[in-house]
Amino acid sequence: MRPTRAALLIAAAALAPTLAVATPAFASGTTAASSPAATALSGTSVGPASEDDDRVAVSRILAQAIKDGDRRVIRDANTALDANTPEVLRTFLDTGYRLAQAEDDSVATFRILGVAQKNGARAVIREATKALDNGTPEALRAFRTTGYRLAQAEDDSVAISRILARPGISDTLRAACNKALDGTPEDMRYFLETGQYEVAG
Repeated sequence: MRPTRAALLIAAAALAPTLAVATPAFASGTTAASSPAATALSGTSVGPASEDDDRVAVSRILAQAIKDGDRRVIRDANTALDANTPEVLRTFLDTGYRLAQAEDDSVATFRILGVAQKNGARAVIREATKALDNGTPEALRAFRTTGYRLAQAEDDSVAISRILARPGISDTLRAACNKALDGTPEDMRYFLETGQYEVAG
């Protein structure tokens, strides 16, 4: 008896800590590792696998796509699971997932670029434009998983340095700026969004 969709998603969720699909979350700063899903994105076949293995791999991809809000991947993964044939599942893993993820990454990159243009975030504008000009699934995925985080950190560093250059800045705010600059990209983002307003200055 074949497992139900709900059972597959529960199994995929239980295996989430080992899921190696890279997420676009700014705070993660991680890259994709070797897995059925990550290999599918690269366009390389994972080799012989059972239909059940492929079904679980697609379910894992679906669980991650739901988490990330990747609509095309969600749609295509659901289509593959609904078809429930070895050929359709394998085609999705070998080629469909890569193309669907690229479409979602392109949409996400355009959104990031739009926000960056409004905020004058030059490094993010530069890197997002490069990824979109390149246009390959790999370039878009690299920007979304790591490039955006690093570019945002560059822009945040510039913004904090401008705060430090203000005349009459308080010692408390100066110390907070320097602490943020010495920290992680996430520390700098937190300082600009929240921390600078919590210190006396």
